[in-house]
Amino acid sequence: VDCQWGCPAHTDVPGYIRLIAQGKYTESYMLNRESNVFPGILGRVCDRPCEPVCRRVRVEDEPVAICRLKRVAGDLKDDFKDLLPPIPEKKNGKKIACIGAGCASFTVANDLLPLGYEIDIFESLHETGGLIRSNIPKFRLPPSVIDEEFDVIVEQGANLHLNHPIESMKDLLEQEYDAIFVGTGAPKGRELDLPGRYETDQIFVGIAWLESVAFEHIDSVGERVIIVGGGNTAMDCCRSSLRLGGKDVKVIYRGSRDRMKSSDWELEPALEEDIDLILNHSPEEYVVEKGKLVGMRFAELEWDQDDDGRLTSKKINEVIIPCDTVILAIGQENSFPWVERDIGMEFDQWEVPVVDPVTYESTVKGVFFGGDSAFGPKNIIEAVEHGHQAAISIDKYCHAKPLTDRLDYG
Repeated sequence: VDCQWGCPAHTDVPGYIRLIAQGKYTESYMLNRESNVFPGILGRVCDRPCEPVCRRVRVEDEPVAICRLKRVAGDLKDDFKDLLPPIPEKKNGKKIACIGAGCASFTVANDLLPLGYEIDIFESLHETGGLIRSNIPKFRLPPSVIDEEFDVIVEQGANLHLNHPIESMKDLLEQEYDAIFVGTGAPKGRELDLPGRYETDQIFVGIAWLESVAFEHIDSVGERVIIVGGGNTAMDCCRSSLRLGGKDVKVIYRGSRDRMKSSDWELEPALEEDIDLILNHSPEEYVVEKGKLVGMRFAELEWDQDDDGRLTSKKINEVIIPCDTVILAIGQENSFPWVERDIGMEFDQWEVPVVDPVTYESTVKGVFFGGDSAFGPKNIIEAVEHGHQAAISIDKYCHAKPLTDRLDYG
């Protein structure tokens, strides 16, 4: 089925929609949960890779609202805890450390707890959820939804250690863990180091700014706000800015709309809220006068293709756009300062650990990666699938079975 294949976790889409049609919301939720683990969360913020491949678009303009139907199951379900797999009282003697309390780590815990594993989850923040709590605005993903779906896994026996950053992989390897899973996300936002960057305190990096908003360290912005970038983080930043007092909020992107990385269902609500979208403008300078940010200078670009089909740009104009606050949403990066470089772990040219795309094992035996920390920023449903695959590998590793011995794909 196209939609089920399009979902990285291969959720049984026709099955759960059929159950909703029959009014069996709890059963639909549980069928969802078998594969995607967090139906309530994903029903609100999934990137919806299932919908573009929905067969309905062959005969209609729009696909079935697969994502929103997932939310229906999550919102209308009854108590489901007695339907969860039982957790054995006698453990199997294997102990796993999960670093980061996001969707990837909690998927690993969800899969391994019923098999008798003892799971320790370490989180540097004071709450679970990782980047979905700190970077997705509350008006899109209420904290109560995160709490419900994460707490049920803690209640099943995962040992949660909040406010507990892991500062040394070497030290962790010396502890009595049979395997380690790293699900720390891509927590570092990219900088835009242009003239004027450090002459004002009103220039922020998007994901750090969203975290400060989420934990109420920031509760206001200037009236004129520029968001630099064209992805989903930019959409969260601009919509949050409106709610914090921004009156003239602009999203400025250096390319054309079809090259923006934001999903249509992320961009359209922003445009409906009268966000001003400015395309084909490349940032050149922060304009600061006497320590006060007053604007940003952009080059207006014209794009063309060369003989090899590559896009090329030409500066055709220059403009200064007034602003009081700038928020940079131009991408995220992995950050592993706590992983020593003398433990045998290989890193690629981007300083990201080399991870096997089938087994999710690093070059250090027994250390696995998943989510954004494995292959860079992706999305939540990808992180869930990484957690499933890493859990399979961890179980095989702990029982001395070949990690590459998997079911045929598809």
